[in-house]
Amino acid sequence: MTFVRFKPFSMRVEFLLALLFIAQFSPAQESPHGKIRFECSACHSTDSWKMKKDAAFNHKVTGFPLTGKHEMLQCVSCHAELKFTKQSSDCLSCHTNVHKTELGTNCLRCHTTQSWKISDIVQKHQRTRFPLLGRHASLNCQTCHPHAAQKQYSGTLTECIGCHRNDVAEAKTPNHIAAGFSTDCVQCHLITAFRWGTGFDHGRTAFPLTGAHKTTVCSNCHKNQVFKTTPAQCVACHQTQFSSTTNPNHVAGNFPTQCQTCHSPTAWRPATFSHSNTRFPLLGAHQATVCTQCHVNNQYQGLPTACVGCHLRNFNSTTNPNHVASNYPTQCQSCHTQAAWRPASFNHSSTRFGLTGRHVTTACASCHVNNNYNLSYQDCYQCHATQFAQPTNPNHVTSQFSHDCTPCHTTTAWRPSTFNHDGQYFRIYSGKHNNKWTNCTQCHPTAGQYQVFTCISCHEHNQTSMDQEHRNKPGYNYSSPACYNCHRNV
Repeated sequence: MTFVRFKPFSMRVEFLLALLFIAQFSPAQESPHGKIRFECSACHSTDSWKMKKDAAFNHKVTGFPLTGKHEMLQCVSCHAELKFTKQSSDCLSCHTNVHKTELGTNCLRCHTTQSWKISDIVQKHQRTRFPLLGRHASLNCQTCHPHAAQKQYSGTLTECIGCHRNDVAEAKTPNHIAAGFSTDCVQCHLITAFRWGTGFDHGRTAFPLTGAHKTTVCSNCHKNQVFKTTPAQCVACHQTQFSSTTNPNHVAGNFPTQCQTCHSPTAWRPATFSHSNTRFPLLGAHQATVCTQCHVNNQYQGLPTACVGCHLRNFNSTTNPNHVASNYPTQCQSCHTQAAWRPASFNHSSTRFGLTGRHVTTACASCHVNNNYNLSYQDCYQCHATQFAQPTNPNHVTSQFSHDCTPCHTTTAWRPSTFNHDGQYFRIYSGKHNNKWTNCTQCHPTAGQYQVFTCISCHEHNQTSMDQEHRNKPGYNYSSPACYNCHRNV
């Protein structure tokens, strides 16, 4: 008999373990893996033989890859008594069919390996024509699919009325049937709650809600649950406010019922009437005037826009000047402004006699004697007759000067006169004619017509002598204009 010489203790231990391992697969004891011969190192390690997390078997090679929560399960959860052969991949082999035969055996139609919870049905439903949102996500399938027991899911209506027909029929506030409401429930209802909420968009109607209308109860405007024929005019709801208003009295004042002219949907008070939208915009002092001063006895229609309509008393009581006695026109804006009735600022330039020079500072009564403001001025003489009669060099009266003073005088000052006979016309104050005349009529025989003059009525200007003296002179003829042409500077 040959004796085996053992090596150190550690090697003897390894040898004994190997014998034990061989014994496990001996014909006397069947392997827990059945007839499948696994490579032990695929799942076990030398650190631990136990089948736990440290097992590293790749389940993909079996045709049933582990996903989701299957990855975290221990093998014995599916492989009872560590039986690995002939295992079914059907869900029902591990999961009890609580639905009996109603939904079939393919659990993956509703469930996933991520979670067995029924809420995962929502994820599946999102791929249909009716994604589950809001309250729909928490409903039992049979609520919408009443024939689920017969596995009938196709053909289910996607319109709200398909499930909510009874809700429409039973609704009383408002009564949907009587009001003729559309069966498109989403116009008013939300998928988060079927009861009346903020689903209805009044902006899609002919009367969008703004301001205080947003918080108004529907029945305030929709009396007796009438929704389709409700008028959009303000007075339909605000007739009471219109009739009861006394400052101003809308009824007595024959106010129009277009309330939006003065009121806004934000609040009925205060009113914000804009007089600028009328034929008489308010300017100046009119802006602070109380309405009743012009709208006496609540009269707001047909009032005149002329100033005298309100200011006749001011017109009649004015004495400086007296508007009535002077027969003033009633167009007050000619002298007064809307900023203030006084002081007046009459613009004389708007008349046929614009004021210039000294006339600007002259008192009105100096020209408008006895409050006569309807004068029709033709020339200066009407005011300056006294000044016209006073001059003696030359004498305006005897010389029959024109009453048009402007050729010699200006509005800046009556004196000195601006007429210059020597500089403008013919030298009579210098040269040969100085002191040779005593009166204008000696040269200007026609009274008042100074453009007519004569040179041949003085001295020795007889025609025989002049003809002899001007013999062979070009342009000569015996006439005063001919004399002036050649002798204007003598």
